[in-house]
Formats: sequence, structure tokens, C-alpha cells
Amino acid sequence: MVNRFVLNAISYHGKGAIQEIPGLVAARGYQKAFIASDPDLVKFGVTKKVTDLLDGAGMVYEIYSDIKPNPTIENVQSGVAAYKASGADYMIAIGGGSSMDTGKAIGIIINNPEFADVRSLEGVAPTKNRTVFTIAVPTTAGTAAEATINYVITDVERKRKFVCVDTNDIPDIAIVDPDMMATMPKGLTASTGMDALTHAIEGYTTKAAWELADCLNLEAIRLIAKSLRGAVDNDPDGREGMALGQFVTGMAFSNVGLGIAHSMAHTLGAVYDTPHGVACAMMLPIVMEFNQEYTGEKFKHIAEAMGVDTAGMDQPTYRRAAIDAVRRLSQDVGIPTKLPAMKEEDLDFLAQSAAADACAPGNPREATIDDFKTLFRQLM
Repeated sequence: MVNRFVLNAISYHGKGAIQEIPGLVAARGYQKAFIASDPDLVKFGVTKKVTDLLDGAGMVYEIYSDIKPNPTIENVQSGVAAYKASGADYMIAIGGGSSMDTGKAIGIIINNPEFADVRSLEGVAPTKNRTVFTIAVPTTAGTAAEATINYVITDVERKRKFVCVDTNDIPDIAIVDPDMMATMPKGLTASTGMDALTHAIEGYTTKAAWELADCLNLEAIRLIAKSLRGAVDNDPDGREGMALGQFVTGMAFSNVGLGIAHSMAHTLGAVYDTPHGVACAMMLPIVMEFNQEYTGEKFKHIAEAMGVDTAGMDQPTYRRAAIDAVRRLSQDVGIPTKLPAMKEEDLDFLAQSAAADACAPGNPREATIDDFKTLFRQLM
């Protein structure tokens, strides 16, 4: 069997990594940046940390901030029009998953205009050309969109999210600077961190998992379990550990896929506008319980990476220990366990949407429509 692994050409890590950006641009001769960054990051001066560097180097840019959480088809299309009008020849995406995903879709469509409807990018998109040259600067420690070949767009008209998988969309350069994450509020730090943990655990147990991805995902679980509580308290070591942990699992899950915790989270985001990390965190222990009989000894390794001493534990005990460790971390960082907006009459649509999501086939255990309804009910 042949396993493919796609990574950024270059990545920079550590405090002050954004200082590299002007030199990277100058060395390549690009003239004008299209900066995709959400309005809150612009408002609170986070985007300015990068634009100040460009200003200091006399570099030209234009900011596009018409970006919403759970970015929509319309966001992407307006971004494509703005890129064309700007005269830019490269992109800097600054932000969390919303900015990154919007930027990825814009860049792909600029160089593959036949996909301008956006919907045709769903699934494994048959694009022919690489995205525009892109430098990705994450401001959250969660989605790892700077390191993946995936992005997610919301179809408001059809009340669904769709996943796009394309080796042409991975940013050329990732700049993972924990200082860019220091202004994240506690709630966002917690939810994006639990999204990263969901990536690592689902990537470790997905049907496509193999040794290279496994070693990365296990290390990511260890880093996240060690660092997330501190990051929520804005401890510098916690921030640095989370910046690395979310990137490490991004390299892995991007190449092996995810499972139904993500397919269900995508559905909750589309229907109730539930923040993606919160939805993942709520679903993760529920889905782990559902999957546990199909994971061999992997929950033992997950428990150990979470800091549990499994010596003397039999299989049912270490599986329970892994699930409990995930629940405890989620509760410690303030993630809710219930979703009051959920209604019984929505379950058919939720279940059908989750089953159709691109992440569902990777789950180690097949889930029926009734299974999805049962799992969703645990949030009620």
C-alpha cells in the first residue's frame, strides 16, 4: 500500500517568527500582498503586527476583512472579486480557521477560475493549478489550517458545511508564532485547543491512520494535554506548546483524515452556528465511547499521552481512562456539555448531514442514521 504525505514547503516556529515575513517576500520578488484577516483581528491590532513589518520594509498590501466565522460561499466570492481588483500577486492569511479557509478558497479560485461557483470544490477537487503564493499566519492554536490540504465552507442556502480537500491549497509557508496567539480570549483558546485535540485523536484512530501520522498525532496529544490548561491561563509555555501541538497534528490529520466527531461538528456549525471547536469538544468523548471497541490498543496510548498511568489496566479500563481524561480536560477549560438549541425535530436533518459529510467515511466504526441521532441526543 502506498501512503501519501503532503506538507508545507517551509514553516517557521517560535516567538518572533513573523519577523521572517518581509525577507521571505523580498527574496521571491512579490510586489503586493492581499491580506485575508477577520475584522476583529484588524480591530484589535493583531493583523497590525504583520502589516507593521510590511510597512517598515516599504511593502505594499491591501487588507480584505469581509470574513465571518464559518465562512460562506458569498464570503469567498466577494474575496475573489476583491483579490482581482487589488492587483495583488500573493496572499498573507492571518487568523484562525475562518481566515485561512476563506484565503484558501480565494487563492484556489484565482488560479482555477472554473471553480468560481465554490460548490464544485467540495470533496477532492480536481484543480489543475496551485493556489496563489500564500504565507499563512495562525492566530489560534486549533485548526492548523496553515498546515493542511483541507478547508471548510458553509452553504447558507442549503444549511450545510462542505469539506474541500486539495493538495493545491496548502500554504507555501507557515509562520507559527505563539506571540500572534497571545491575545486570544480564554473561551477561544479552550475551544480551538479542543479542536486540535479532536484532530489528533480522530487522526490517530481513523481508518487511514498509519505509522508516520500516528507518531505525529500521539506527540500532538501529549503536547496538547500538557499545554492547554496553561494556554487558557495565557501562560507563555502553554501558548508555545499549543502552537506546536496543533501544527503537529495538522501535518498528520491532513493526510489521513478525521471521523464523525468532525462530521457532526460541521453539521452543528451549519445549523446552529455553534463554534467549531466547541462542537468538536462536545462530540469528542461521545464519539470515543461509540468507537472504543474498534480501536484495538490505541486508547491505551491515548490515555498515556494524556498523562494517565495505565499500568495494570485491562482493555475496558484503559479505554474508559482515555475517555475520562478527555472529558476532564474539556471541563477544566470550560467547554459546555450540552447544546440547548438542539431540538428533536432537527435530528433527521442533522443525522443525514453528518452521514454525508466528507469526514464520516474515515471513522473506525460505521455509523447509521440512527446511530447519529443517538449520539446527537446526548447533547440535549
